[in-house]
Amino acid sequence: MEAALYGPDGFYLRPEGPAGHFRTSVHASPLFAGAVARLLCRVDEALGHPVELAFVDLGAGRGELTAGVLAALPAEVATRARAFAVERAERPEGLDPRVEWCGRAPDGVMGLLFANEWLDNVPLDVAEVAPDGVVRRVLVRDDGTESLGGPVEGPDAQWLARWWPLAPEPGLRAEIGRPRDEAWASASGALTRGLAVAVDYAHDRAGRPPFGTLAGFCAGRGTAPVPDGTCDITAHVALDACALPGAARLTQRAALNALGVSGGRPPLSLASSDPVAYVQALTRAGEAAELTAPGGLGDFGWLIQPVGLSDPLLVERPLLAE
Repeated sequence: MEAALYGPDGFYLRPEGPAGHFRTSVHASPLFAGAVARLLCRVDEALGHPVELAFVDLGAGRGELTAGVLAALPAEVATRARAFAVERAERPEGLDPRVEWCGRAPDGVMGLLFANEWLDNVPLDVAEVAPDGVVRRVLVRDDGTESLGGPVEGPDAQWLARWWPLAPEPGLRAEIGRPRDEAWASASGALTRGLAVAVDYAHDRAGRPPFGTLAGFCAGRGTAPVPDGTCDITAHVALDACALPGAARLTQRAALNALGVSGGRPPLSLASSDPVAYVQALTRAGEAAELTAPGGLGDFGWLIQPVGLSDPLLVERPLLAE
């Protein structure tokens, strides 16, 4: 999975970038970047308006979210903002020169770290209950052919026992999320103070899918997860396992509603008084509806992780409640 996504011929290093294959919330509407910009302003307030305010876009794609957040910030905040786009691909041409392109999250910064659909591409192993009842690793060849390997033991077995216990029924599967827990702890640990947010396809211990979620995507459609670099390889995230002390989880629908993104239609009276404004408001409402739709982007999980903050601005607002 590591080689297929990030190796020399890896999927995420291809010139077209993720936007050439699928739509994320970032690509769906600029309303998403606007909401993240408002969240960054809340973090700024909680931090007491520091001289330098970091925005770290983890898994930045081609920098679309970073550029959108900078464009949406009020001037007073933008003058103090320092934006980092963290991505393994090369810096794209034409990106806002204020964006610092880097291969790993910067250490020792204060502000907001935002990881939109990053954890689902952190490589992991898959486990399956074999016919003998033993939980074994799933091995895969370059062409996608699978077979069962040795038993899952040690820390990975302990992770499964705690977060994704498998009944002794042959064929049941789990994705071993320990590398994602560690990746998230490392990423959020880069902040000295601030807020770390992970947004992704997610599930929790009470509702793990019995056969896992490993999938491939290419050119806008699902495909077999063949690890040859031709497709995205992804698996939903056990966000409850990633959560560190003090974290909260909620749906994207709840988070964006709290940040001012609503799919409500504008009043019909506006169509008569200002037709242009009505059409613009109707467009925004449609985009907001897509971002918050049940059964779609609205069901994404948001993991909210305060770092060194006790200000009620971040822990008592509706942002942290469904």
